Parts: sequence; structure tokens; C-alpha cells
Amino acid sequence: MPQPSKTYLHGHHDSVLRSHRWRTVENSAAYLLPWLTPAADVLDVGCGPGTITVGLAGQVPAGRVVGIDAAAEALADASAEAARRNQRNVTFEAGDAGHLRFDDAAFDIVHAHQVLQHLADPVAALAEMRRVCRPGGVVAARDGDYGGFLWFPEDPELAEWRTLYQRVARAIGGEPDAGRRMLAWARSAGFTDIRASASVWLFATQDERSWWGGMWSDRVTQSAFAEHAVGHGLATREDLQRMAGAWHRWASSDDGWFLIPHGEILCRA
Repeated sequence: MPQPSKTYLHGHHDSVLRSHRWRTVENSAAYLLPWLTPAADVLDVGCGPGTITVGLAGQVPAGRVVGIDAAAEALADASAEAARRNQRNVTFEAGDAGHLRFDDAAFDIVHAHQVLQHLADPVAALAEMRRVCRPGGVVAARDGDYGGFLWFPEDPELAEWRTLYQRVARAIGGEPDAGRRMLAWARSAGFTDIRASASVWLFATQDERSWWGGMWSDRVTQSAFAEHAVGHGLATREDLQRMAGAWHRWASSDDGWFLIPHGEILCRA
């Protein structure tokens, strides 16, 4: 069974959850939409605050959706999101991506967004997701790739931030450049019918820059990322403040542009 990394890199500071709450089926799981049928049973692994999960439930009105996460804070947010949207065919519970409590072949769709990059053994996690997926069903996963991030204007302290992020993620057992590895991980997990694709998030308008840059400036200095960076001796508090300043500079530039690539896989069980 897969072992999780030592802890979730980002933690659950509000700056992190602000980012997670922005995610929807449309901007983060569009590649899966054609595969959802009205009566499908769906498992969302690592559901976070549930905005994607509740969106999936809306796509399967005659089916059911179960969202699992290890964080109580995220599950509380997810339940509140389902109530706010009056989505009644979705439930949330504590769970471990590496040890799913469900029987074999329990779901038609098993989905994970931005989860595999945080696991020490993503291949074993995919195999576990396959176990609970019905024959002919779909295991779907999407993860970002930090090494592929592109931004303008160039800023050496943003480049320093990315290098630091990669070092911190690997120090606690994750793989920040997960997107490019998705196909390889699926093949290693034993899947043979795999559709690989890619999509991006782009932040380029004034409002997008203000939100994304402000969120990351907070995450650099206030989230669990900061604690890991300092605790592992990879950065000082002063370093983190400099990098936060770089995010503010980028956000205030009229030319600011930031692209985040994601690798996607759709695997037949």
C-alpha cells in the first residue's frame, strides 16, 4: 500500500483553502466530463473543500458521489458547500488515498485532483483506486507540474521560489513535477488502456493576478509550506519574505502572466 508523504505540504491555512475553493469541475476536471453518466457512482479521492466534488454530483443526478479527505477542516468545508448548493447525492468522510475502505469494484468513476504529487508512492495509490473501480469504469487523475510553470515578467526571486518549492516537496516525500509523470505512473500501476491529456490554468487579468499573487504571497510566509521550508533548513524567514515580495511585484505588473500546466490521465479499469 502507498505511504503518504510525511505530511501534506500546504497544510490548511486559509490561503491554501482559498485556492482550493476556486476549483470547479469546469476549470479542473473538464477532461472527465464526457465520461460521466447520469447514474454513475463516483469516488473523489482527496476532495479538499469539495467544490469539485459537489460539481461532480451535479453531473450524476441519479448516481452518488463520495468525497474523502484526511483533513477534518476540509471535510467541514465540503459538507457546507454541498448544503449551500443543495446537492443531496454527495457525502463526505475521512479517508486515506493509500487505504481506501471501500469494497472492490464499488464505483464507476474514481477521481483524484492534485493528490498524486503529495504521495510517496503514487503508483500504489493508482492501483488502489483501480481496485475500487468497476471493470470498464474509469480512474481519472490530474496533477500540476511545477517544473513547467511559465511566467512573465521574469523575476529571479520567483525562480528561487519554484526551486525552493520543489526541494521542500521532495524533502517530505512528494513529487512536484507530477504532471509529466502521470502516464508513466498509470502504466506502472498496470493500466493498459490510458488516455493522456493536458490542460492549463492561466492567470493574466488584473483580478486574476491580484488573487493568485496575493494568495501565493500569503502561502509562502503563512502556510505549512513556510514551516517545512524553515524546518528543513531550506530557507529562512527572510528568504520567504523576499519571495512573497516577488509575488506582489508580479501581481502588480500590467504585463503579468502565469501559466500552470497539468497532466491528466483517464484509465480504463
